[in-house]
Amino acid sequence: MRIGVLGTGNMAEALATHWVRAGHQVVIGGRDPHKAERLSARIGGGAKPAGLRAAADAGQVVLAALPFAAGVEVVRELRAVLAGKVLLDCSNPVGPGFRLLTEGGPSAAQRLAAAAPGAHVVKAFNLCHEDVWRMRPPVFDGRPLAVPVCGDDGTALVRVHELVRDVGCEPVAGGGLDRAGLLEATAALFIALWVGEGADAQAIAPPLAYAAGPRRQGFRPVSDPRGDR
Repeated sequence: MRIGVLGTGNMAEALATHWVRAGHQVVIGGRDPHKAERLSARIGGGAKPAGLRAAADAGQVVLAALPFAAGVEVVRELRAVLAGKVLLDCSNPVGPGFRLLTEGGPSAAQRLAAAAPGAHVVKAFNLCHEDVWRMRPPVFDGRPLAVPVCGDDGTALVRVHELVRDVGCEPVAGGGLDRAGLLEATAALFIALWVGEGADAQAIAPPLAYAAGPRRQGFRPVSDPRGDR
């Protein structure tokens, strides 16, 4: 697969490194050509440096590894080049006090879709720190990390699911792009728990077998009056 990367930061490096190792053709695009050259050299494996437009033009899938504040502007400038391509958004619109910057409005992913209406936008890879994505692979207690993926185009989702597996993770269908805001809000909550409270966010959800309540396992709540009969 041909992958264009918009950005030269930590997320660009972490994900592109996996994809180069998996045999994909990766072009790193940046406004600063020296940063793109340095990152391509660090990644190795045939990764090539380019400008933003050239990277977008080169990819079947284009990763927008951009800060929330810059994403819409960059994507709008490239909208003609991005038409018909998969645009993968991994951004988190989280501001001071772990506040969701999009609160009351469209999600970051929906804003990219509006800026490039011909692109097939998919949201993924936004729930973890870049160092997690650098792991080879991200496996915890023997279980690969699950990555929720939101999007509306079937072909785009198939391609992103492949890229998730190439990172060593398991894709999870997260619904359409209208649910991308839920992923972004989840990231804001998790970051607040991890960084602000030092809490284990992974511990807040029960195992799947208990997700619908203990009756699913043949148990009754303590308050269930049938337990006294």
